[in-house]
Amino acid sequence: MLIIPAIDIKNGKCVRLSQGDMNKETVYSDDPVAMADRWVEAGARRLHIVDLDGAVNGRPSNADVVHAIAEAHPDVPLQVGGGIRDEDSIQTYLDVGVSFVIIGTRAVTTPHFVSDVCLEFPGHIIVGLDAKNGKLATNGWSKLSHHDANDMAQRFEEEGVAAIIFTDIGRDGMLNNVNVKATVDICQNITIPVIASGGISDMEDIKALCEAGEEGIFGAITGRAIYEGKLDFAEAQQYADQACTYEPE
Repeated sequence: MLIIPAIDIKNGKCVRLSQGDMNKETVYSDDPVAMADRWVEAGARRLHIVDLDGAVNGRPSNADVVHAIAEAHPDVPLQVGGGIRDEDSIQTYLDVGVSFVIIGTRAVTTPHFVSDVCLEFPGHIIVGLDAKNGKLATNGWSKLSHHDANDMAQRFEEEGVAAIIFTDIGRDGMLNNVNVKATVDICQNITIPVIASGGISDMEDIKALCEAGEEGIFGAITGRAIYEGKLDFAEAQQYADQACTYEPE
């Protein structure tokens, strides 16, 4: 299981939000590229980058920062989300070296868009399912839909997405433990890799995810816990390498 450091970008800075609230931010660095350097040096084998301004504005807003990170670490796969709602944005990111683009809001509001881009960019599309009480949220988590997370995960697997990122937005940035049960529920309904996100607090969360790893948990995104020293990233990845044996088909 991959432990994937999150680099959330707002106004060109590396920040973390509490439950997606743009007004509740903690700035961890003025230099997201330097932060990427830190995690790669610690052994990160993938980075999760979110353009928070893009998620709200509906278009990439920190693409220059993402480009700089991709240029600095061409051998590290980047998965990037936030405001990616058209083919041109996807193409631009892939052209600069991004490995995977994450479709969030548009996947929920216009599901056929996922089918179209999976055909156009096979193997490069991840869908981010951000849920609260099983229902999906959109527009930077500011709106709650009536769509069921498990049903949509099945649909997107059929459309050909490379993976699903499942986030419990009630826990994200709160350090109150990852929702293992809800993540496993997603895994049990699909066969493609699932990446857990939201609420990872410490090694106990990593252990709990590894115990459930055989269900199909491919990775775990962590942000605030590693920035505030609640979780040692290198230790967590070493543990996951030894304890988790899941390999995607």
